[in-house]
Amino acid sequence: MESEEAAEESSYASGRRRSSATAERRGSMFGNRITYAGNEMTSGKLFGKDLTEYDEVDVDALLEQLSPEELELLAGDVDPDDSLVPPSERCGYKCEKESTGPLDRKQLIDHINEQAINEPDRPELVPYVPGTVRGKKWVPPPPPVSEDPDDPTIDQVEVDLDEEFNSVLEIATEDEIVDLAAILGFHSMMNQDQYHASLLNKGRPVGVGWGGITKATKFKPLPAEPPNDTDPEESIKRLKSDDAKFKELNLNNIRKMTDEQLGRLFGALGSNSHLETLSMANTGLSDRHLDALTSALAQNNTLRTLNLETNNITPPGVVRVMEALNKMHSVEEVRLANQQQGVLGNKIEMQLTNLIEENNTLLRVGIHFEFNDARNRVSRQLQKNLDTLRKLRSGSDK
Repeated sequence: MESEEAAEESSYASGRRRSSATAERRGSMFGNRITYAGNEMTSGKLFGKDLTEYDEVDVDALLEQLSPEELELLAGDVDPDDSLVPPSERCGYKCEKESTGPLDRKQLIDHINEQAINEPDRPELVPYVPGTVRGKKWVPPPPPVSEDPDDPTIDQVEVDLDEEFNSVLEIATEDEIVDLAAILGFHSMMNQDQYHASLLNKGRPVGVGWGGITKATKFKPLPAEPPNDTDPEESIKRLKSDDAKFKELNLNNIRKMTDEQLGRLFGALGSNSHLETLSMANTGLSDRHLDALTSALAQNNTLRTLNLETNNITPPGVVRVMEALNKMHSVEEVRLANQQQGVLGNKIEMQLTNLIEENNTLLRVGIHFEFNDARNRVSRQLQKNLDTLRKLRSGSDK
């Protein structure tokens, strides 16, 4: 027994020396003020006693005096969490009760709801009295006092300027200050009317100032467009007579023309040699008029602009019009959009694309293409025609 006690004391003393040396190293590394002199530690006290008095305490004897519950609490406070243990088992709380039976979730929820309903409300500490104001009434803080009582919206900024600049700004008018703010880009210093007036080199509008309220600019009322008063019969006569001054014919929005009038009009168009622009938008044209129209377009070589928008021409009829334009190659602009059938279809769009690629004089085409391939090919062909025209003009200028 004596040998065992001596061995324990020696092991305890050696362990204490190792802990003292380790503490000295840690204290030197982190700048602690803990010092050790021999085997005595002078760092502080614990429960009113010096720490040196606890050196002779037998820890094993203290642990033997603890109950299993106290040992479990001590182990929970001292032992670190084990990463190999599931998180649900790392909790210090352990329920020792046995299960009372299977869990019925619906019955538990009903019991909780019933218990909440049957529980009486807590009585108020201060009884409610109608009309009584409790607490303090919120009073908003006073607004900041402006330095300029006439115009509180202007924040004056002190800027150190030379005497020359000060003298100039003192005698400057409001219009000159507005112009200066526009030049410097201080758009927040002026309203919209002042800004536009400074750009147009106009004076300050009447009733507009730094403290004034900018009103919305009134729109200029424009009169309605008058109805088209072109006489179809007179136009047909001038087309038949091949009038040299008759270069533009506008029949837009005239829907009272009969099929007989349209036939005579297109017949006169085929033999005319001076007309350059023909506009027949919203005139009720349909496929039954295309025979006379395509025949006239195939014979006329002076027409430059053709507008047939907003009519009842079908997609195959649009193809027929483009085929007729490719006979003489004289039309530079054609408009055939907004027909009764808005969607042309892939087949019709490819046919129109091929016809446009065969035409070297078209510069502008007013047809809605739905597919990207058709749009790209048509735009490339029109750009090619524009480049060709530009080269011809530059060559003729030389």
